Amino acid sequence: MNNLAVVGAQWGDEGKGKVVDLLAPRFSAVVRFQGGPNAGHTVVFGGRTHALHHIPSGIFHDGVRCLVGAGALVDPERLIEELDGLGEAGIDPVGRLLLSAKAHVILPLHRALDGAMEARLGTSAIGTTRRGIGPAYAAKAQRWGVRLGDLADGARVAAELDRALAAGVADWCRALGAEVPEPERVAEQVAVWWERLEPLVGNVTRELHETLEAGRPVLFEGAQGALLDVDHGTYPFVTSSSTVAGGIPASLGIAPRAVEAVLGIVKAYATRVGAGPFPTEDTGSLGDALREAGREFGTTTGRPRRCGWFDAVAARYAVRINGLDALAVTKFDVLSGIDPLRIAVGYALDGDPVGDFSDVGDAWDRLEPIWEELPGWSEPLTAVRRLEDLPAGARRYLDRVAELAGVPVALVSVGPDREQTIVDPRGLLSAWIAGR
Repeated sequence: MNNLAVVGAQWGDEGKGKVVDLLAPRFSAVVRFQGGPNAGHTVVFGGRTHALHHIPSGIFHDGVRCLVGAGALVDPERLIEELDGLGEAGIDPVGRLLLSAKAHVILPLHRALDGAMEARLGTSAIGTTRRGIGPAYAAKAQRWGVRLGDLADGARVAAELDRALAAGVADWCRALGAEVPEPERVAEQVAVWWERLEPLVGNVTRELHETLEAGRPVLFEGAQGALLDVDHGTYPFVTSSSTVAGGIPASLGIAPRAVEAVLGIVKAYATRVGAGPFPTEDTGSLGDALREAGREFGTTTGRPRRCGWFDAVAARYAVRINGLDALAVTKFDVLSGIDPLRIAVGYALDGDPVGDFSDVGDAWDRLEPIWEELPGWSEPLTAVRRLEDLPAGARRYLDRVAELAGVPVALVSVGPDREQTIVDPRGLLSAWIAGR
């Protein structure tokens, strides 16, 4: 197998950036297929922390091509800030990064609408990042969106925006209290954006096909997590795109068979940002301890994450809807010193067992986890590099996670740095880690 997908198997923030960065040198290309700057991938190496929002996490490796597909969103202002940050780190993206001309653009209008809608919802708000993601995907579906390739003609963008405003978008803005944009000023912004981004925009689908046809290995990088998928997540508390592995072919314009293996990323515990169901959340001292020890604050927003125990019911669901071949368990070192540990092995709804995550419907407020306790361990894990060197309690915990999820654990992260990683030499990732 050449091609691997790395996707989140919880509510996002699982540590996909570190895993992709670790694996990237073994691949010809790393490809982002959905989402926008609502995603935050953190990569730590050499004593420095790098936060990415649009750009694939392979950008720190020479010779790795980074592609952003048509199914993703690009906020030109935020992307230019991200490019400037890479420049300060000595990385020139020209020749290494290619953005699909078909990827849709987040306009300031979309951010204004997102913030205004969340403000109007008050205590019923979804908890979005207010980055304009939902309105931009809505504009795409309603066929008044702007694509990256359109930025070459500011007058055309202004004309299309004027048409959308006349068709009701202006009324929508006024109703929400958002400022109605002036198409002429948007055209001026577009010219500035295009001058900077033009060298980075092209035909990603064609290049991806050429890469696949040549047999060069490709790593597909997901954003957010399976439980935030617009179709299969905890709707309506979801993102606005398909986050699961099945969304890769549609978003990139490739055959489904190009995705040959899928690695799901999970934390050793669970976190969630924003509102929505979270069956294993701990709102007491344990949740606070996990948040502090795990530095659980959003890469994109800085918001504190909700924290709780590992949810094996949700993990099994993520395995099914993604076709996961293995798991990567991150933040494992955070569990050191907690005894006993808990895993949700099932749910009860009004006292009756629930068979599957998808069977809950809208009854989350009446759901009770069925817990299993496991002994913890006191030893720190950050220096461990081999599975056999883990404490007995830690090995037992990983074995139980794999058993409950139904797939093996192929990788374990025991710290934020790319070197603080344990890879099972017998597992799914062994060929890629060993080099091809």
